[in-house]
Amino acid sequence: MKKITLIFLLSTTYIFSNINAVVSILPEQTFVKAIGGDKVNVSLMVEPGNSPHTYEPKPSQMVEIAKAHLYFAIDVEFEDVWLSKFKNLNPNMQIIGLADNISKIEIEAEHEEETHDHHSAHKHEGEDPHIWTAPANVKIIAQNIYNALKKEDPENSDYYKKNLDRFLTSIDETDQEITDILSPLKEGEKFMVFHPSWGYFAKAYNLKQIAVEVEGKEPKPKELIHLLEEAKEEKVKAIFTQPEFSDTVAKIIAKELQIPVVKVSPLAPNWSENLINIAKAIAGKH
Repeated sequence: MKKITLIFLLSTTYIFSNINAVVSILPEQTFVKAIGGDKVNVSLMVEPGNSPHTYEPKPSQMVEIAKAHLYFAIDVEFEDVWLSKFKNLNPNMQIIGLADNISKIEIEAEHEEETHDHHSAHKHEGEDPHIWTAPANVKIIAQNIYNALKKEDPENSDYYKKNLDRFLTSIDETDQEITDILSPLKEGEKFMVFHPSWGYFAKAYNLKQIAVEVEGKEPKPKELIHLLEEAKEEKVKAIFTQPEFSDTVAKIIAKELQIPVVKVSPLAPNWSENLINIAKAIAGKH
């Protein structure tokens, strides 16, 4: 009797989900759950508060990799080092590229001329990995997730399709809401960010991000003065910082300009609410 109970306990953890999936970052977990529903068990690699640039998985997370059917990769930096190790550990695990069919943009650096030589220090020669900050890209990501789930678990393809359609509708609603919030702004309106993570968002809504930090370095005093002048001139309404980074310089700028520091992470799980809140801050509707 004991033996049966044990087998039952071991199997119940996965009895309801058909697919074990692993994702790199939180927004992906949100997207995979939206489409996979209760048929997919989703494990997360880069836990909240950590940087996807330098993350190292814990041993307990390697156990999840060993059990996984699918790994959803999204071209964040730690994958460069770890994906091949994950594949060695679990050769049967399929790696799905969620960035497929998305055209990448370069990270826009305001102080380009001073930092051009050091470009190689960053991933992809300065390609911006934060593709999920634009709703149109999230639709492509969703489609990529759906294709992978349908292939892995064809019996439930109708279920995944229903979820996909529902999710695509909600992405359109988010997009519309952001467009409405930003409609009073002039084209090319600038907003100030500490870390240049919002390039796709800016491009989608005809905005421009002014980055305080470039190539992972804080600005020199001369650059800081230039940034302050530009922010004043552009009547920047908020400065965005990320919980994963220090915001000392941002606070100096915010105090000088009398604008709020808005702590917001591109890695937030509630990506829709997150983008709407950013739009509100850029429009000065705090």
